[in-house]
Amino acid sequence: MFFTHHVPTRRELLAGSGAGFGLLALAGLLGNDSVGASDDIRLGSGARFDAFHHPPRAKRVVQLFMAGAASHIDLWDHKPELAKRHGEPSDFGEKVETFQDGLGPWMKSPFAFRPYGECGKELSDVVAPLGDVVDRIAFVHNMVGKTGVHSQATYLQATGFQLPGFPGMGCWISYALGSLNDDLPTFVVLPDHRGYASNGPKNWHGAFLPAQHQGTVIRPGSDRPIADLFPPEVPKIGPASERAGLELLERLNREHLTGREEDSRLEARIRSYELAARMQLSAPEALDLSDEPAHVMKLYGLDHGRSSWPSEINAEEETEHFGRKCLVARRLLERGVRFVQIWSGNDNGFPRRNWDSHENLARDHGPLALGMARGTAALIKDLEQRGLLEDTIILWTTEFGRMPSSQGGVGRDHNPYCFTNWLAGGGIRGGVSYGPSDEWGYKPADRLNPTQVYDIHATILHLLGIDFRKLSVRHDGIDRRLTDVHGRVISELLA
Repeated sequence: MFFTHHVPTRRELLAGSGAGFGLLALAGLLGNDSVGASDDIRLGSGARFDAFHHPPRAKRVVQLFMAGAASHIDLWDHKPELAKRHGEPSDFGEKVETFQDGLGPWMKSPFAFRPYGECGKELSDVVAPLGDVVDRIAFVHNMVGKTGVHSQATYLQATGFQLPGFPGMGCWISYALGSLNDDLPTFVVLPDHRGYASNGPKNWHGAFLPAQHQGTVIRPGSDRPIADLFPPEVPKIGPASERAGLELLERLNREHLTGREEDSRLEARIRSYELAARMQLSAPEALDLSDEPAHVMKLYGLDHGRSSWPSEINAEEETEHFGRKCLVARRLLERGVRFVQIWSGNDNGFPRRNWDSHENLARDHGPLALGMARGTAALIKDLEQRGLLEDTIILWTTEFGRMPSSQGGVGRDHNPYCFTNWLAGGGIRGGVSYGPSDEWGYKPADRLNPTQVYDIHATILHLLGIDFRKLSVRHDGIDRRLTDVHGRVISELLA
């Protein structure tokens, strides 16, 4: 390979060893019937895939995930009937199972709704910043889940399955389409600054797909945005000893690979070392916002000049953190990252710092929603002015909705029976509301024909040029796919 007369640099060593093992692993994959049928997508492992099933409308995806279950009826599914019946005993006309017995009186939204855009879509005041771009958005109001348990419902939205052990949507897209930039990860996760949501890294784990397709966590604005990207400063380790260590590692990797050509784990590990070496040059530049002009920082709400915040949850702080992630997402997308997942809200804790508003919906949803809406509206505008929105899909989701009845007077319980997703960008027909919910926002108006997460995933894959029925991997004797055995493309959302 490259062990000739000169001592290789670290990048040469990593690139060379990665390329050699990459060919071996790829040969093993191509000769292995563990991938789907003959007309299925067969190449993953970071290889670029150009043989689309049909012409793609989009190249990349941003998923915005509101952890804890954001209330559809307090953000964008306006229910005037709740205002009329506010305070009256809730009567659903059927037996209702709730998570925490949240069957108090009907409760109107604490936020006012107003129409926006040419489409006249009514939005809550706490998401008013999205009014400027509402004509780009397609709302799906008849989403249904399978459970009111956070962890299972989060898995379902993130991976298409309620149980752990399945790849995230970003992993599938990375596996199918590969990278647009070999110096950055294909799938990047920007978690909430307070911590992970339910399930943590399992939401973006590669599971049975080659390990390099799992999400790479980046924390914008922190002292170490990417953990372990740079080696620790150890006085006794100099350039010569580091090269010697890498040479030993390369030799041991070769020995380990012998007889294990079909095991992708070593290949994934080598690729991660190779990618890390390249990211040491590319990632700091991508995360450095110092070259962004003042008007862009203002657009994302990052012109406040503050460095400290009160202990109470507040809209300005939420804007700082969510807006920063949205701006970093734009920088990653324009540099070739294929899939970016942005999280709002951490796992359960008190006081609430997520969307799980059992105790006081106005207190929690207000700041979270304003911060999310400002950052998201800025991202849509910024992508559009750069010509990137036309081939970038934005998906807003949460694990389920909230009940129209009250809990403790001012909170709302879980509602897996109906909630909202929305999409914008690459191939999406904006300014539409699809699949109405009933008069309360309790269940879909047409209960026999709801929208499920499989349909959202199928539609996104379709826009990326992938037939969702043909993207499969055989695992434990089953042809697994992102949409399981379900799914349909929602043609009504397509431009």
